[in-house]
Formats: sequence, C-alpha cells, structure tokens
Amino acid sequence: MRMNRIKEALKARGFSQTELANRLGKTFNMVNLYAANKVQPPISVLYQIADILEMDVRKLLLPNKHQAL
Repeated sequence: MRMNRIKEALKARGFSQTELANRLGKTFNMVNLYAANKVQPPISVLYQIADILEMDVRKLLLPNKHQAL
C-alpha cells in the first residue's frame, strides 16, 4: 500500500536517494525502503525529509479516504 510520495518528491526536487540518506544520517537501504513504500518513516523523519526537500510535510503523504472532519 502506497502511503508516501518520497520517491516522487526526490525526483521533482532533483535529489538522489543517496543524497537524502547522507543528509538524514540514514543508510541508502533505509531511504530506499522509504521511497519504495516498503517501510514508512517515523513522523520525525518525515518532517526532516520535508525540511531537506524544502516542502510542506503534507505533500509527502497520500491523502486518506476520509478527508472531511
């Protein structure tokens, strides 16, 4: 199940997974798992990714089915 748009955001911003891994202090393999939606990053890491990519953290997430409050 796809939950994040990290891979798309990296491509749009011109960042490689290796560069993101280095900036996060994570392994390439872990960032690759995040980008492939095989492992979801903790919220704190998601915020770090958003900061590195200079974008709103909400843009990294796919909307859920129930958007209305």
